[in-house]
Amino acid sequence: MLHVGVGLLALAGITLVGTVIGLAVTTPLFILFSPVLVPAALVIGLAVTSFLESGAFGLTGSWSLSWVGRYIQEATQTMPESLDQAKRRMQDMAGYVGQKTKEVGQEIQRKAHDAK
Repeated sequence: MLHVGVGLLALAGITLVGTVIGLAVTTPLFILFSPVLVPAALVIGLAVTSFLESGAFGLTGSWSLSWVGRYIQEATQTMPESLDQAKRRMQDMAGYVGQKTKEVGQEIQRKAHDAK
């Protein structure tokens, strides 16, 4: 186990040295080109954000249209049942009004007959 540990420690040291050398070389380049790199990074970041945002708006719009379509579909499926119920209620009400009219007419005739 000692040999494996020493080997891994050596690899970690080599990686650290490579990172430090890379930073020592690239830091002056980053400082020299920062007037170009910072705006470029901002533009790229804003472009990616805008692209993702437009995708989210597209998904929201398509989901909304899907919801409206399902709502209309459910409403049209239950409409015949509602129309049948309304038709039955109208028939019942017409029968009730006819019966009530007949009763009121008989009552008026009875009162007219009693008044003679």
